[in-house]
Amino acid sequence: MKKIMISMLLAIATMAASAQQAAKVYLTREITPEALVKIYKALGVEAKGRVAVKVSTGEGSNPNYLKPELIKDLVLEVDGTIVECNTAYGSGAGNEQDERNTSANHWKVIERHGFLKYFPVDIMDEYDEIRIPVKDRSHIKYDIVGGHMANYDFMIALNHFKGHPMGGYGGALKNLSIGCASQNGKAYIHSSGKMEKLEMGKLWTPEFVGNQDGFLESMAAAAQAVVNYFNKKQGIIYINVMNNMSIDCDCVDHPAPVKLEDYGILASTDPVALDQACIDIINQQKVTTTNDPTDLLSRIDKQHGTHTIDHAEKLGLGSKRYKLVNLDK
Repeated sequence: MKKIMISMLLAIATMAASAQQAAKVYLTREITPEALVKIYKALGVEAKGRVAVKVSTGEGSNPNYLKPELIKDLVLEVDGTIVECNTAYGSGAGNEQDERNTSANHWKVIERHGFLKYFPVDIMDEYDEIRIPVKDRSHIKYDIVGGHMANYDFMIALNHFKGHPMGGYGGALKNLSIGCASQNGKAYIHSSGKMEKLEMGKLWTPEFVGNQDGFLESMAAAAQAVVNYFNKKQGIIYINVMNNMSIDCDCVDHPAPVKLEDYGILASTDPVALDQACIDIINQQKVTTTNDPTDLLSRIDKQHGTHTIDHAEKLGLGSKRYKLVNLDK
C-alpha cells in the first residue's frame, strides 16, 4: 500500500513539475494594430531601454511581409527601432531594385515598403558585424550578427509565421538566427559553419552547403546566442503573426500563392513554445475550399523543419510544452 501511495505521489509531483515547465503562449484571433499592443501587454514584460524590433522588411516584389500599418502602434508603444540585416543572396533575376543584398538596395526596398514613413530603421550590418558566443559549437563556433546589435538593450522578435524554402517554416527561431545574422553570418549558418566569409555565388554550391539537419541545428544554436545576448541586457520577447502564410518566406522574390486563411497573433517569452504552437495550429487545420494547409505541411516535412524546434529544446532554449491562453475569451 505504501509503495502504491509513494508511486502516486511521485506521479503527481512529476505532473506538477511538467505543468510548471509549460510555457504560456498567448493567442488572439484578431490581426490588428490594437491586437498587437494587447498581446504585447499580456506578456507582462516591459520593453526597456533602447528597443530593437526585429522584422523582415521583405523582398521588393514580395507582398506578404508584415505591413508598417499593422505593426506601427506596437513599435510606437515601445519607442522602438526597426532592425534588419542584409541578405546573403541576389534574386538572380536581375531585379536589383527588389533585392536586399546591398545596403543601398535594401534602403530602397525599406522606403518603398513604407517603413521609413513611421519609424527609425537600422540595417544592423550596414557598416560592421560582431561575433557573439554560442553554447552549441557542433557546427558553428560563434554567431556573426549585425554590429549595430550592440546599440540595443531589448529586442522584440516580431515574426511573420509562414513557410520557407530551406528551413521548412519561418517563425521566431528563424528571425532570431538568420534574421539577426549579418551577410557573413547568414552564409555561416546556411553552410553549417563551412563558410565564414560570404563569397557571392558560392554559397549554394555543393562545396559549401551543409547537410540539412546541420543547417537547422546551426539556426537553433544562433537563435540561442541572440536570446542569451539580450537576456544579459534588458530582455527579449517573441510575437508570431499568422497571416499571408505562403509556403515561401518574405525573402522570396515571387512567393507561391497563399492557400491558408489568416489565423491570428501568438506571443510568448519562450520562442520554442511559440513556434511549436504555430506548427500545431497548422497541423490542426482542416482542408476547405478557402483553407488548405497541405502544401505548407509538405514543405515543413520535406525540409525537416521541426528539427529546428527539437534541437532548440535540446539546447535548453525553451520547451515544446505550452499552455495556450486565449485573450479573446
